[in-house]
This record gives sequence, C-alpha cells and structure tokens, in this order.
Amino acid sequence: MSRSAHPAGPRHADVLPEGHYSAPPTDLNALDAKVWAETVTRDTDGVLTVGGIDVRRLAEEFGTPAYFLDEDDFRARARSWRTAFGDDADVFYAGKAFLSRAVVRWLHEEGLNLDVCSGGELATALSAGMPAERIAFHGNNKSTDEIRRAVEAGVGRIVLDSFQEIVRVAHIAQELGTRQRVQIRITVGVEAHTHEFIATAHEDQKFGIPLAGGQAAEAVRRALTLDGLELIGIHSHIGSQIFDMSGFEVAAHRVVGLLRDIRDEHGVELPEIDLGGGLGIAYTSDDDPREPHEIAKALTEIVTRECDAARLATPRISVEPGRAIVGPTAFTLYEVGTVKPLDGLRTYVSVDGGMSDNIRTALYDAEYSVALASRVSEAEPMLCRVVGKHCESGDIVVKDAFLPGDLAPGDLVAVPATGAYCRSMASNYNHVLRPPVVAVRDGEARVIVRRETEEDLLRLDVG
Repeated sequence: MSRSAHPAGPRHADVLPEGHYSAPPTDLNALDAKVWAETVTRDTDGVLTVGGIDVRRLAEEFGTPAYFLDEDDFRARARSWRTAFGDDADVFYAGKAFLSRAVVRWLHEEGLNLDVCSGGELATALSAGMPAERIAFHGNNKSTDEIRRAVEAGVGRIVLDSFQEIVRVAHIAQELGTRQRVQIRITVGVEAHTHEFIATAHEDQKFGIPLAGGQAAEAVRRALTLDGLELIGIHSHIGSQIFDMSGFEVAAHRVVGLLRDIRDEHGVELPEIDLGGGLGIAYTSDDDPREPHEIAKALTEIVTRECDAARLATPRISVEPGRAIVGPTAFTLYEVGTVKPLDGLRTYVSVDGGMSDNIRTALYDAEYSVALASRVSEAEPMLCRVVGKHCESGDIVVKDAFLPGDLAPGDLVAVPATGAYCRSMASNYNHVLRPPVVAVRDGEARVIVRRETEEDLLRLDVG
C-alpha cells in the first residue's frame, strides 16, 4: 500500500466528534520548542534529529520503541536549577522520575544532590558514586532493612513519614551508634491544582503527618527527645505537575508557622525547610512552565517574607525537581504498525509500544504531543489517537492529535517529554520487553539502560 492509499479519517476541526479539540496546526512539520529537548530539530529532509543524529539511524541501530535522552539538555537543566538557587540552598534531583547510574554520575558532576525513595534507588545511587551525605531518603513505608542500609551508608537525611518511623529510625541509629539527620514530612492541607493521584498535601492521603490537629507538632516533640535523631527541618510536598505558585505560598506560610511554634515551645530554630518538587513541564503547546530562576526567586521571597513576619532566621531551602529536569530531555520513538480510520470519528494509529512504556495517559489521563519523525509530509492533517499494542482498550499513548493524512505503516513517530516517569513506571504487561534508554550527545549515541530480552523475562520465571 502506498503512503496515501489508505482511507483517511476526519480532516478538519468542523467535522470532529463531540469533545474538546484544538484546531489542526497549519504546519504539521513544525516543532514546538517547548515540548522537545534542546537539540531536537528537523534536518533538510524534514527528518527529526537529536544531538545531530537522524532518528532513522537511531531506530536502525537501537530499534523501537526506545527512549532517546538528550544528555546536553539534561545537564543544562540540572545546572540551571543549581545556579538559580545558588549556594544558600540545596537542589535534590528526585530519582523516582528516572534514575540510572549514568544519570547519577551526571548529577554528581553538575553539583546536584539526589532524593531516593527505595532500597533499589539507594543502591543505584551508591553504586554510581553519589556521596551518601548528598542523598536524601524518602518513602512512606521504608522497611527496617532499607533504613539500616541508609543509616549505615551515612545518607545526609532521612525524611520521616509517620510516628512509627520516628521510633524505627531512632532505634536503628542508636543500634549503629550514630545520630541520623532527619526531617519530618508534614501535610499542610493545600489542594494543589493537579490530578487527584499526584496531589500530595491534602490530609486524606498516605504521605506525611498532618499539620491539622497538632499531629505534626507532636511528631516534632517525639523526634527532639530521641538520642538517635538529629532533627534538621520540616519537609512539605504539595503535588506534581503544578504551574500555579499560590499553593507553595500557602504551604510555606503553614510550614513557617510550625517552625515558629517549635521555637516558642522548644527554644529551637530548625535550620532547614524542604518545599519538595512538583513543578510542571510542557507536554503540549498549551502548557506554560516557569523557568528555574523564576521559581527560585518566588520560593525564596515567599519563605523570607514568612520568616520575617514570624521573627525567624530564614532557614536553608531545599527543592526536589525531578520531572522538571529530566522530563523535557527525552522522547520516545515508535514505529507505526497499523493505521485504522473510523469514519466520522478519528483514525487509530497503532505503534509498537504503549502502556508498558508510558502508563501515564491511562493512569493520570495525561496529555502528550506527537510528531511524524521519519520524513516530511504536506498531506492534510487527520485527527488521530495513538494507541499501543497491548490487549487493553485503555492502552492509549496520545489521546487526540493531528498527524499527516498520508501516515502509513513503517513511519516513525516521536512523543516528546517522556523523560520522567515513563521508563521508571514501565512494565512487562503482556510480557512485552521494556525499551532501552539511549543517551545522545554531540553526534554520538550510547545505551545507558539496555533493552530487556526474552532471556531476562525467562530468567525470573523459575517455575
């Protein structure tokens, strides 16, 4: 079949099915710089390139689906956060967004700290040479083995998430003859404007100790009495993919209020405050994220103002960008397998990956962009839904997008802004193999996380 031979789906906005859609773009070959990594562009033939390498060449060498990560962009974003906050603050990269030993080395070289939330993430960090004192250990249900490993390694801080954990960490630290630096994570009752499953500061959820009802104050009392703990600060995280700074303002006001109460009751001014992460990135052209220097200025001013009002010395601020650093630096490259037009509705474009390499659309109703990557096209746009190969009707990669009307099997399409939470949350559903992560820089590409093999799957099946 030729590229233009298959029947087309709906072309124009005035014939779209009921729902909300943007008008089709006037130029489907144009790239919106907001959603693509820094070095992604089109060559003279209209083929997508990253780090100077043609995606057709990348697909031939590494296969599809695959995540391609712009190393220069990652490093530049890490530096911009470090520079924006300066020497009087700490930037902890949130490893849950995406972690590998190569990433750990980049973070170390660019002067960032690292936030981990499991024994596996801790092992990855230590194996790649991240100094333990630059690691923070999170999690709402850390096992005793994980806590022991963290304390033995000498991690810079453990974030306490419950009353049981206060005692657990103190006991292990005393057994090991040390005092562990800790922060207490509190929930401040802020409803972040984000998806229910990634809003983390309202009281009815699993993270932290509520400020309401005096529970956080009681947690502080207990931590201050235990010899195995050195309480250094308070931690707050209000959610993810947030663009509105007003939630941080309310959170800072309440956290500083707790710091004031601690001073008044115990005569202690805690030296640190961690405001978490959660700053949003551009997944589509409608998203408008703030730059790191704007975020740093806003957060610093908020905390300083609140501390001045409470007559407190301004504590050292920590932030935890993860998605904001790695999210925009990578895209997923797929090969089109089938193109199925549904008359009067849309065209379903099936690719060789899906919810096993990007669960966020199904899990969070997340929106993504997509572009034809392997050639240029002057065909009229058609409304598409990009779907995966899994046996689930909810296996959707991009819910609604416009792609050229001559799209055909064998074409390559790229979904940008997949650096965060895609490989980290990838699965083997339907026994599909998880894709590789390939770092690209200055015309060279190298695998930093290899593609799984059938041997990997069968090695774990011991039945």
